Amino acid sequence: MSENEIDGPKTLLLVDDDRPFLQRLGRAMESRGFDVRMAQSVAEAMGEVKRDPPAYAVVDLRLEDGNGLDVVEALHTVRPEARAVVLTGYGNIATAVSAVKIGAADYLSKPADADAVYGALMAQADARAALPENPMSADRVRWEHIQRVYELCNRNVSETARRLNMHRRTLQRILAKRAPR
Repeated sequence: MSENEIDGPKTLLLVDDDRPFLQRLGRAMESRGFDVRMAQSVAEAMGEVKRDPPAYAVVDLRLEDGNGLDVVEALHTVRPEARAVVLTGYGNIATAVSAVKIGAADYLSKPADADAVYGALMAQADARAALPENPMSADRVRWEHIQRVYELCNRNVSETARRLNMHRRTLQRILAKRAPR
């Protein structure tokens, strides 16, 4: 057993409201030796965490009934050594920082394949991420900053526009667009 593995059975909780993705990832993780349990909502996942906290978790950030970070926080509270990875299709720096602060081991953008998820779960706790081959463009950095301020303002467009010294309609147009590459 390597030093990054957790003692006991390799229990894994997968939380995502995309059922086909959840089942595909579940099969892939079972083939890698995990005892997989699945949940499609925050409420279902919280029940699993309370009933039998898993050693590992892969949690989608945005679920129909709430925020996946609540699941990560609950897991970290009852089992501090558990390794959790947050997945999201809405990646931004503010949520990545929040995820790591509450105990997530890593933060991956969707679509993430099973190899990337497995690598994030099993990575050394003190391992440093490799430098990106394709760093973010200046437009992407600007977009990330706007998203961070927007999240810090509790998704209040008027307050965000005021803090960024930007017209509210301009901000609304930026928020309506997809993230630049």
